[in-house]
Formats: sequence, structure tokens, C-alpha cells
Amino acid sequence: MARRPSATGQVGELRGLASSASIRRGATLNRGATLNRGKTLSRPDRFQNPETMFKKRTEDEPASCWVICSRITTCWALPPFLKMCGISDKQVQQAWREKVTLCAIIMLIGGLVAFLTIGFTFLLCPKSQRFGADTFVRYGDMQSQGQFGINGLIYDFTLANTTYPKGFQIDDLTPGQDISNLFMKNTPSCANLNSAAAKFNNCLAPGGCPTNITGTRDKLLAAFHLRQIPGKKAGYDWDQMAMPELANYMVIDGNVLNLDKYFALYKTPIANDELDTVLRNVRNTPRPEGGRDVTKVFFRRDSLKNSATCLVEQFSAGFIDKATPGCFASDLFMFVSLTVVLGIVVSRFAMAIIFDWFLSAKLARPPSKSKVQTNASAASSGTTIVTPGPQKTTPRETTGGDSLKGNIQELHTVLLVTCYSEGESSLRTTIESLAATEYPDDKKLLFIICDGIITGSGNDRSTPAICSSLLELDPAFDSDPTPQSYIAVAAGSKQHNRAKVYAGYFRWKHRRVPTVLVVKCGNMEEFDKPKAGNRGKRDSQLILMNFFSRVTYNDRMTPLDYELFRKIQHLMQVTPDKFEIVLMVDADTKVYPSSLRLLMNCMNNDPLIMGLCGETKIANKRQSWVTAIQVFEYYISHHLGKGFESVFGGVTCLPGCFCMYRLKAKKGEDWVPIITKPEIVQEYSQNIVETLHQKNLLLLGEDRFLTTLMLRNFPNRKMMFMPQAICKTVVPDEFNVLLSQRRRWINSTIHNLLELVLVRNLCGTFCFSMQFVILMELIGTVVLPVAMILTIVLIVNLSLIEISNLAQAAPLILLVFVLFMPAVLILLTTRKLIYVAWMFVYLLALPVWNFILPLYAYWHFDDFSWGETRKVAGEAKGEAHGNADGSFDSSKVPLKRWDDYEKARVRQAKRIERAERQRVNQDSPYIRSVSTTPSVYTDMGDSKTEIGTPGELGPMQYHFDYNGRQVMTPPLAGNPSRPSMIMGGGGGGPMSPPMNMKRAMTPPPPGWQHAQQQGGPMSPNGMHMSPNGMHMSPNGMPMSMPIPVLPNSMQRMPMPMPMQSLPLQGSPYGGSLTSPPPMGPGQMSSPYGFQEPPIPSGGMRRNRGNGNSMIRTDTESSASELNTLGGTSDSDHGAPTGAAVDHSDAVTHG
Repeated sequence: MARRPSATGQVGELRGLASSASIRRGATLNRGATLNRGKTLSRPDRFQNPETMFKKRTEDEPASCWVICSRITTCWALPPFLKMCGISDKQVQQAWREKVTLCAIIMLIGGLVAFLTIGFTFLLCPKSQRFGADTFVRYGDMQSQGQFGINGLIYDFTLANTTYPKGFQIDDLTPGQDISNLFMKNTPSCANLNSAAAKFNNCLAPGGCPTNITGTRDKLLAAFHLRQIPGKKAGYDWDQMAMPELANYMVIDGNVLNLDKYFALYKTPIANDELDTVLRNVRNTPRPEGGRDVTKVFFRRDSLKNSATCLVEQFSAGFIDKATPGCFASDLFMFVSLTVVLGIVVSRFAMAIIFDWFLSAKLARPPSKSKVQTNASAASSGTTIVTPGPQKTTPRETTGGDSLKGNIQELHTVLLVTCYSEGESSLRTTIESLAATEYPDDKKLLFIICDGIITGSGNDRSTPAICSSLLELDPAFDSDPTPQSYIAVAAGSKQHNRAKVYAGYFRWKHRRVPTVLVVKCGNMEEFDKPKAGNRGKRDSQLILMNFFSRVTYNDRMTPLDYELFRKIQHLMQVTPDKFEIVLMVDADTKVYPSSLRLLMNCMNNDPLIMGLCGETKIANKRQSWVTAIQVFEYYISHHLGKGFESVFGGVTCLPGCFCMYRLKAKKGEDWVPIITKPEIVQEYSQNIVETLHQKNLLLLGEDRFLTTLMLRNFPNRKMMFMPQAICKTVVPDEFNVLLSQRRRWINSTIHNLLELVLVRNLCGTFCFSMQFVILMELIGTVVLPVAMILTIVLIVNLSLIEISNLAQAAPLILLVFVLFMPAVLILLTTRKLIYVAWMFVYLLALPVWNFILPLYAYWHFDDFSWGETRKVAGEAKGEAHGNADGSFDSSKVPLKRWDDYEKARVRQAKRIERAERQRVNQDSPYIRSVSTTPSVYTDMGDSKTEIGTPGELGPMQYHFDYNGRQVMTPPLAGNPSRPSMIMGGGGGGPMSPPMNMKRAMTPPPPGWQHAQQQGGPMSPNGMHMSPNGMHMSPNGMPMSMPIPVLPNSMQRMPMPMPMQSLPLQGSPYGGSLTSPPPMGPGQMSSPYGFQEPPIPSGGMRRNRGNGNSMIRTDTESSASELNTLGGTSDSDHGAPTGAAVDHSDAVTHG
């Protein structure tokens, strides 16, 4: 059921550590302070859902059209045949069939492009009809001296040993003139015709035939040594047909007829001769430009059709030098195609230059003070600590980065680093570069995620060990925290994964950056496996996305989410709902110091930007020829491809090695979830993918798929490129690694563009739209091999012919323009001539980029592995984190709301404090003491098992498992073993968790403020030693204290001593856990004993009973309905009730 958005009011949280008592910088948390969480979102009503890309198919559902098409295409490959080839699994067989079908479609598209480029021209205009300067010798062409026409063919009279026929005067003739009447004619088509023209004999006409030789090629060569010029014909233009000397010339179907001797013999019309009448009428009728064409007259009359061929044999003098309709259509298609292609290329270059010169510079400049103050006021609705009375400042180290002057608050930013098998040098370089960015340290949080207990090839330590060694761990937390459960992106039992959360700081020079390290360590079944906890990069990103999505919506959390919440709050002094931006980088990337500031300027200058990336340069460009050919490819893909797309605000791929997203955005008075939008998180976290298309989307290119999801869900927002923000990364230096990487990238690109081309409401319209650009990019990617072949064919053909006109030169001009236009882009953008040299290196490798890599990728559509890209020591071939293993037990990962976790922690702390008071007073008959080093107990049936001593656990590190089932878990693979925690009988061995544990305990945090400040062994009256010799903290709490746990039967008994008040961390009203005071009018009692404020008239409260949220007025509320901690109110101390979500941008679950 959809619910209206509402504010999560002041929800309580325990005060944990003395160091985390102050949230605002320099503030000390006094008794009565409250933790004010900002407005969060509940799922709003939606308009229309974007259609999901992953529709789960039921068993009884018929096969889709695509599956049927793939089976028809590969009907020749029967299942037994595939089994013989080693393809036995049904899903693998189907993936193979889909791959073959996709390759067939690509071949069809490539063949269509080749046909339109070459075949279409030959179909409409065969070579025999292709006229031009290379075919015709034009009448009167002075460059053809000594060349004359005989029966339409050109003969050269200037060759050696050539003799002239009798009556031939070369000086009296025009070049290209017809001299066919000097020779006898062979006219077999005129034998059965009775017209005068059919029976005409030119040798009987005035002038006769001086040679009495038929004008055939062989006889002319034998008699006069005349040689025909190969491929040359006598040509006439329509303008020439108006010349006086050509008055007796006319045209039939493109053939020019010389009727001089016919009209010289028959000077008067011939009676009853239809053909003679037609010829005289055409000659005597004036026509524009001399166009005496009798084609229509002859072919419209059945009596004259047979005479056309006879006239061509009898009077042929040459041909009209004009393109046929087919050749005209072919030329028109070629020029239109070239114009479109050239227009696209030129417009891409022009827009890329405009973006680089003007738009990007405008986005990168520092925002105005008013803009940042507006954003800061929007961000300030996050969590702060309100401390009444004077505040004490706490010394803190200098934070780096240049902040804007004045009272301007920067946006809180998460710097996500995903690690897998990188070495210490790469990890240190990446983390140091992020720490050195010009941004305040108290506004950025390093969020490092290690994807499993992985030891990279060539490394002597695991990746988590390297990362933890780089940090200065916060002493307030354990150096080896308890693994917490979460739901991973995997199949089977691997959906249950666990992760450790380390909290600390990364020191770089004078700076100290808050850092959270998440180590995915696997479930219990992965204890002895080589890649325990590995679930992939997408799962690492989803740890962060799920966490902030649940924080934003105050949704149910996993134990890992709650652990992250507490430690981030402690490190940053604000709750996580204050964060608005996330920067994602890979662990082999070095970020320039100014890059983060520039990206943040873009976010501040344009609130519609939901994601952007910077330029990625190559750090090892001269390492090998493989790295050298990638330098210009990286440059052109950013400055040309992403620069052009940025004009439309639709960059189709933000590279995962260096990109930034909004977690949420402020729009008016409403919060709009962006990357935390539930639809995006849900689609991105698909763990069961069945079709080849889905696997190419999710398993190969998660970065591009995430960009696709963002554009599908927010087509009116912007994805941008910022060329001034730069990072450097390490690229493959071996060809087999490059082959694996580009296989993943190309296949992912095709499948993601197929999804994006269906998004209708992207920027622009028709040919000037982002949708058209995506379609062109998709077609261009698919036809890369064909384009490479056609380019080679074009170059070879042009090298074999002599270019004599513009039509012949047009393809060459286009090719040179396309290949060398990037040099102009280089000069106009980077102004670094060295990139021109890298461009020539790239051009030499064009066969690799446009032929070898695409073909390899297409044939491996059904290969979803990462290949040679990342090598892990001891990894077997075929291992993958997505392989299903067993079934998932959802009960292993409890999902509870944040306030439910807090309630449990309050109860634990309350019992611990009570037990500690009894132990210190030494007057409780229920406490078991063991000299001066008491043990920790847990209730296990009828027996008690000693599970350890406080000294072994360290301060504040009594490992609380938020699953609520165990205190300690076995050591994980890749981590040093811990001291044995089970000393007594548990039936599970020395390291097994205690069975049937009734309660998991967590200690009270150091620095606990007690309401009773005078007297008693815990009073801070100067004593720093407890009666049993334990070291005491300045406020009277023991620095290392045992935690006795009473049996259930004893815990139900009344306490023999007065209960001291226990303040509730994050309590909205600063109450303490004491007996409630008398309630005033309009007040309601809290289940935890503190008093709630009066409900204002018409006020609203939220009930979270049974996991649902209901909004009721004060007349409908009851004490039993207020199920949240302290009866949380929606009124956030005067803040507007109901943080709405803007429906035009945010479409979330109902």
C-alpha cells in the first residue's frame, strides 16, 4: 500500500562513546542533548512505473519470441550434437543458441551496410552503364586529338604503323567525330524489315564506302593497324545535339544515330513509310537544347519497336554522355549518405569543442555563494546534536581542502573505493590521492570495500590485510570487529554474506581522513575456501547503495547496515542521512587533487546533474605496445564521445574507475532520491539472471548498466562529463588481458544501448535527439568489422584508379576527414601535440580495434567471466562468485528498523549497567566473582559457560552480533585466529559459537553519563579505583570491566538496590530510563520510562507497528500504537511535518 511521505522525527539512539558524544565540531554532548535525525523519506505514491528490465518467467509461461527465434535460427544444432561438443547444460545450450542468433543478426546488419555501400550502386548502375570521363571521349574534346568514333567505339589514329583509310583526312575532322560511314555496316536485325531506313546501304549513298571494308574491330586492325582504346566510347551531350553540324543526329534509348547519309540519299519524304515520316518529323521539330529523342515515339508504337535495334546497327555514332536513371539514383543515394555521415561527424566535433570551450568551463567554476548556501541549507536538515548551554571545544587536527569563505557548508561526500586483488602500491596510491583532494576532511568519508579474503597474484598479503594496515584504527572500536550479516548479490547460499566493518582514519601528511573499511569475509560455509566473501564489484557498490537507501527511507536494515550507521556517525559526527554525494573510484586509480572540488562545483552549479565523470588518463602509456595503442582511444572516447553526449546531458557510460553520483537531491522542500531510488537499487541488485541479455547487462559491465538505469529512471536529469577533473589509471599491458577487458566492454555496450534506444523521452527529437545518437552508436558498434573491411577495400580501389571527378574523390575525402579530424580536436582542446603522435599509433592499430576485438567479443557473447582482467592466487579456472551453491536461508539475515536495533541496544546496556552495579557493590547474591579477574558468562540451558574475560576483548569491544543469536563467531579465512572464546562445554569445539544463547550482551560505552552524580562507588568523586582494584575512567566507569549475565530466573527478580537513571543516546527528549514522572495534560507515557512532549493540536504521529507506517491525528493515537522508541513524533522540533518526495523525479515502491 502506497504511503504519503512523512518525516521520521527525533528517533533515539544510545550515546555510545565519549569521543562520539559531540556531533557538531567542537561540541561536547551534555546530559539532555538530543540526536536530531533529519527528514527521511517514506515510499510515496507513484505515477507510472518504468518497466522493469528483468521480468521473472514462470514455469508455465510460454517461451518468449526471442527464445523461439534463437531456436529456429539454430534448429540445425540438435541437443545431442551440442552435448557431443561439450555443451550439456540446458541453460548453457540456450545461451549458445542466443549467441549464434545475435551473431547472425550482426552479420545481417553488416551485410546490409555493405550492400548499401557497394552492392546497391552496382545494382542500380552496372559498370556497363557507368558513364563518365573514364568511359567517353566527348565530341570536340581537344584533349582527344587523333581519336575518332567508328560504330560508337573510339579508335586511336595516332599510333605507330597506323595507315589511314581512303578518303580519310585527319585534319578536317573534329576529335571524337563519327567516321562510321567510311566503312560497310553489318545489320542482321534489319533483314525482315521493309522500311527505307532498314534497307539503307551507306555505300550506295553519296560519298560511298571508299574502303569496302566492314568496320569491325578485327578487320580494322588487320587492314589499317587501327586499335580500339579499351573501354572508351564516343560520347555526346544534349547541348551538343543542338549544333548545326549535328542537325541530322538523334537519340534512341541513349544511342546517338548519325543520319547524314540517309537524308542525303532520301531528300524528300517517302510515301507510305511510317519510319521515314517519324524520322523527318523529329528532325524538323525544334526542341530545347537540341534534345531530339525518339525513344518514346518508337516504344509507344508496336509497329516501330522492332525498328529501334535495326536503326542502332545501321546508324550508330555513339552514346549520350549522361547518367542513366539508375546511375542517377545511385549517385544521389551516395551523396546523401556521405552528407549525413559527414554531418554527424562534423556536428559531433563541433558540439564537443563547444562543450569543452564554454559549457564545461561554466560548470567547473566555483559556485556563487547563494547557490552553495542554498544547497547547504538543504543539506543541513541532516542530523545534528543540539546541546543546551555553553559548549566546550575539542581540539581537532587541521582539515585539508579549501572551503569557500563565509558560513557556507560543503556537501558531505562518500569516497567509495572498491578493492579486489590490487597490490599495496596501487591501494596506497589511490587512497592517498583521495585523501589529498582539495576538500574538507570533515566533509568526506573514505568508504573502502574489500571484495572477499583475496590475495592477488604476486601479493604476499591479502587485500584486506593490506587495507587495514594502511589505517589508523579508532581505539573506540575493536581491531578485529565481529562480522555482520547482509544479503549479497549471489545465488543460493551465497546470498548470505558477512562483512567486518573497521572504523578509523587515514593519515596523509598533516591530514586525517575518516575511513570505514568493509571486508566481505563470507558465511560459515566459506570458512576454508580461497575466495571467501567474494561477491563481485556490483555487490560492493550495492552495500553502499542499499545502506543509504535504507537510511533515506528509514527502511529495515541488515546487521551490516546498522554497524555502518553507528561507526559512520562516530567518525563523521553526523548521521549518514547527511550525505548527498558519492564518488566511486577503483583501487588502481589516482585522482588529481583538484578533481573532487571540480566535480562538486558541477553538482552545486547544476542541481539537475545526477551523475558525472572526469577524464581518465593512462598512467602506464609507455609500458608496452598494448598500452600505447590505448592512449588516444581513451582520449577520443572522453573528449569526443562523452563531450558530445554531455551537450544533450546524456552520457551513456560513466566509467566506474572515476565517477560521481547524487545519493539524493533537494528539490524545493522535497528530497528526491537519485541513486538511492528503490527501483534503481532493486534492478541493480538482481541476483538471478537467466537470459544471455541479462547476463551481459549485469555480469560484464556494471558501470554502464548503472548509467543505463539512471537514464531510464531519470530521463529529464543530466549525466555529464567534466574534462577538467582528471584521474589516472593502469590499463592492461598484455594483449590477452586487453582482449578479455574489451570483450566485456563491447558486449556490455551493445546490450546496454539496446535498452537505452527504447527510452523515448530522452533529450531532443527525431534526428536531433539523444535516442537517435544512441541508435547510431549501436549500429556503428555492431558494424565495426564490416566498416574495417570496407575501408580497406576503398583504399585498395582508390589506389588502382585515376581520380578524374568529384564523385570518385568523395569517399577518399570522407575517409581522410574522419581519420584526421581528431587532430583538429586535439589542437582545439588539449593543445598537446604529443596526442597527434598517439593518434598515428592508434590509426596503425585500427585493425585491432575495429576488427579483431569486435569479432572476438561477438563470438564470446556467452562468456560471462572476467577472463584475464583480474588474477587471484590459487584461483581455479571457471570459478565465479555468482555460482550457485545450496539454498539461501533468509532467517540468517534479520531485517529490523534502526529504532528496533536501538531498543535492543538500550536493553542490553541497561542490563549490563545493572549487573555492573551489583558486582561493584559486592552485595548481590546472584553474582559470581572470581578473585580480581571475573569471567564473562552466558546462560546455556541449566549450565553456565565461561566465554572469556574482559581483558581479552579490549575496551568497548564485547562483540555484539546484531543477529541476536551469538556473541562470538569463528575466525574467518585470511584473518589471524583469535583467542579461544569457549572455555567450557558447548558441544561445538573450542572455537564454535555458544549454542542456545539467550542473550547477546554489549557493554555500556566509556564515558557513560549517569544521572546520580553524588556518592556511590561509581561516582566521579576523585576515585579512580574501584573496590576490587579495577581501573576506573574519569567519570567512574571501569576501563576494562567484566560483564556478568544473570540467569533468566534471576533477571526477573526485583533489584535489591535503587535503579540509577540511564540516559538514552539519541533520545529525542533527553530523557533517562527512570520511573516516569507524572504525566501532564496531552502527554503520553513511553515504554522506556521517559516522558513524551504534549501532542500539538492537529499534530501527527507515525505508528510503525508490524512494519507499516500510518499517519494518524492526535485524536486517533493511543499509547499502544506508539511503537517506536520513545513514541517518535513526526514533528521534528518545529520542522515541517511530512518530508515529501517530488513525484516528477522520484518513483519508488509502494
